Amino acid sequence: MVDMQRHARHLVLPQVGMEGQTKLAEAKVFVVGAGGLGSPVLLYLAAAGIGTIGIIDDDRVDISNLQRQVLHRTEDVGRLKVESAKEQLLALDPNLTIVEHQERLNPENVIDLFTGWDIVVDGTDNIPTRYLIDDACHLLSIPWVYGSIHRFEGQVSFFSTRENRRYRDLFPEAPPASALQNCAEAGVFGVLPGVIGSIQATEVIKYIVGMESSLIGRLLLYDAESMTMQSLGFDALETTPEITDLSFAQHLFDDPTYCTPRLQQVEKDEVSAETMMQSITVPELKSKQQGGWDPFIIDVRSDEELEQARLSTFDLHVIHDVATTASDEIPQDRDVVVMCRSGMRSQMAIMLLHQSGIDSTRLFNLTGGIMAWAQIAPEDIVHG
Repeated sequence: MVDMQRHARHLVLPQVGMEGQTKLAEAKVFVVGAGGLGSPVLLYLAAAGIGTIGIIDDDRVDISNLQRQVLHRTEDVGRLKVESAKEQLLALDPNLTIVEHQERLNPENVIDLFTGWDIVVDGTDNIPTRYLIDDACHLLSIPWVYGSIHRFEGQVSFFSTRENRRYRDLFPEAPPASALQNCAEAGVFGVLPGVIGSIQATEVIKYIVGMESSLIGRLLLYDAESMTMQSLGFDALETTPEITDLSFAQHLFDDPTYCTPRLQQVEKDEVSAETMMQSITVPELKSKQQGGWDPFIIDVRSDEELEQARLSTFDLHVIHDVATTASDEIPQDRDVVVMCRSGMRSQMAIMLLHQSGIDSTRLFNLTGGIMAWAQIAPEDIVHG
């Protein structure tokens, strides 16, 4: 039943109205994770009047979570996140139905947990779980909304089997576990998950009321430091394998290189684009070069940025959103390091280069871009 007074501002919107608000009240949304991304997602879904909300998380609230996980309070430290989350959501709207699961999502429970839900929202903590969500949602024909955050940058997309867009179209293969960087090492801007999680909730609400999703076939990239948003369009890959069971995800869960204490320390909301591809820092790059490594370095910034500051030695310049035009110029016998201003546009370029046929194991994203290089080794930078 629609609470007319509570949702009065929705009811006057032509795109929502009584019909849309009724759909929201009847909807069932499953949220994986009650951390940084899960906090704004859950709060806004509850405020919007989603009738039934599922939450899965096996973690407890830590004092370090409170910088960004706004669903929890200081007095919740030590409590299970699903318990704290349920309490806060029911305080916001006691008419909600909250279904909590104090466990970790895995290949054994995912089908049972996802069955019967209208849409899934991702706030996961590792690569195997993200592929598991994609495969399970594909098997069940359930759409899901992807989000990730890292430092000052975030990503969002909408995957739907019905629309023939899957996570595997962006990341066909899981990256090596060595490419992972945990949030304690990298940090995360406290308000960033609020922005990304709100966008995820927006896509969920639009889908339920019948509005067209803006992010099917698009990856939205947000940079809080430069306050810019860009998007990368992507098509369904012809080479994407057909998924008939969860064996691929199970293989990742069984892989000991992923199931390390270091990986398990990564929080449920803080796996970013840098964990979807191999990354390398400036000190690591310079150290490997001294050891004889000779990567092909590509600068994907604009012409104007290149004129202002550039490396004294690099191999190729191409604008990030047309990186595929340079694929024939990349030698087949060398690894490739892609750099931009801060490490965001280079991620887009790497995705495009991979889609053009370049093996992802040869592609490295330069963490922090030329800004990091200028801080660490200013002698390598030519200005003007």
